[in-house]
Amino acid sequence: MDKYSLIQRPRRLRRNPILRRLVQETRLHPDGLIMPVFVHHGQNIRNEIPSMPGIFQWSIDRLGEEAEAILESGIRSVILFGLPEKKDAVGADTWNKNGIIQQALHFLKKNYPELYLITDVCFCEYTEHGHCGVIRDGDVDNDMTLSNLAKQVKSHAEAGADMLAPSGMMDGAVLAIREALDATGFSHLPIMSYTVKFASAFYGPFRDAADSAPQFGDRQSYQMNPANSQEALREAFLDEKEGADILMIKPALAYLDLIRAVKEQSTLPIACYNVSGEYSMIKAAAQKGWIDEKKTALESLTGMKRAGADIIITYFAKEAAQWLKGV
Repeated sequence: MDKYSLIQRPRRLRRNPILRRLVQETRLHPDGLIMPVFVHHGQNIRNEIPSMPGIFQWSIDRLGEEAEAILESGIRSVILFGLPEKKDAVGADTWNKNGIIQQALHFLKKNYPELYLITDVCFCEYTEHGHCGVIRDGDVDNDMTLSNLAKQVKSHAEAGADMLAPSGMMDGAVLAIREALDATGFSHLPIMSYTVKFASAFYGPFRDAADSAPQFGDRQSYQMNPANSQEALREAFLDEKEGADILMIKPALAYLDLIRAVKEQSTLPIACYNVSGEYSMIKAAAQKGWIDEKKTALESLTGMKRAGADIIITYFAKEAAQWLKGV
């Protein structure tokens, strides 16, 4: 063997756990994690979602339990999803000053001001048909939906939202929201756009959690084809041009290449959504004893971070924050 062939020995930097941490290239931190929270109309509600072990729907009167647990874990940011008392054709509860999200915002702002409150801006949980906007001729009418998005974000902002996160994949949504916020005294509020959102099979458990399954058809006319990557870059370019402050890729695990691609194209912070199906697969396999839940979850989240995500929305946020204290 050539005497120089082993001069470079990468294992030298792996021999000791302190040294391994010293040279670690990618680091997860609770500051970069966002916890999703489902808020349900009614009282004394703490409904565990069968397909998402450990995740619950909360009524306002019990929401403090979850807020306290989130803060105790070290997480400071949440994204809110609402389950209204009544649904209609257009999702009017989203701009009702007494709507479920507005109630949650008022409660959390008053009682847990240290939490940073992001609202999911969409209509699928609030419409009778389960689609992400106004239906005309059997499909979502893009521009009619933009008008309602403007009403929704204004109402969320007035109720105390710290950030708006449009998720419906409507063309021009970011611009419509930016203009609506700027015109009503909320130019300081940032937009985290679901910029690259695919029509994915990984959303199944979320539709149980948010009661948002479409009642007819599917969402392929507005969510993206999982096979497309150049289209993802076009979407990112357009949202940045329209005024997005953060760009999000959803789902995460099957789209790590696009997290990296968007990161390389844009100077904006990049978020990704570690979605319900990704969470539930790990939970289910761990319950069977087939994998180590903690190690698998942290490895997955580290992969998202390594790919370029500055921010990760994940149902593992509380657990991950606690696990990281011992890492």
